[in-house]
Amino acid sequence: MSDGPGAPVGLRESKKQETRRLISDHATRLFLDRGFEATTIAEIAAAARVAKKTVTNYFARKEDLALDRHEEFVAGLADGFTGRAPGESALAALARAFSAAVDRRDPVIGFSGPVFARMIADSPTLLARLRDLHDLREAALAAVLAAETGADPGDITPRAAAAQLGAAHRVLFQQIMELTLDGLDDDRIAETVAESARRTFALLAGPLADYAVK
Repeated sequence: MSDGPGAPVGLRESKKQETRRLISDHATRLFLDRGFEATTIAEIAAAARVAKKTVTNYFARKEDLALDRHEEFVAGLADGFTGRAPGESALAALARAFSAAVDRRDPVIGFSGPVFARMIADSPTLLARLRDLHDLREAALAAVLAAETGADPGDITPRAAAAQLGAAHRVLFQQIMELTLDGLDDDRIAETVAESARRTFALLAGPLADYAVK
């Protein structure tokens, strides 16, 4: 027991995270066993031994139970841009961040394993949500590009740059999913996608090489 004022809040937050993780783990297991579309929120609540309302309090969408790192995904490009080094452009920073994510086989860029990838590929709902998340990620990048370059409100340049950078990451994410479904292991996928990334980002080097340099 602690008499510090922050201790109870820390304990509550820890319990919330534990409950969220428990629900997510049970949901993932059911989705992989039965398929996303066939699994209900009520079944997830029963498996996690919580009320159905508890599930929806933690996860506003059923899709978020499957794509439970969606917040990290949406923020990923913006975070990669804001973390750029002095003298580094938006393109160089995002290419570097993607390369690092490939090296660590990051699930946020698509390294998910064949069973999970198949679950997504077989679900129209999850595929639609994934498209939405790509759009949200692009919009988040456009917002920070506009802010850090001091673009006027009517300037389309940040949105155009974000669209190109977002599209590059989108096609690379899709390739990782496709290679996963083809049965390649993570090392082979990483080798292939690393080369694809070099080619993809090189195509943008002309128009974006000097854009948003820190």
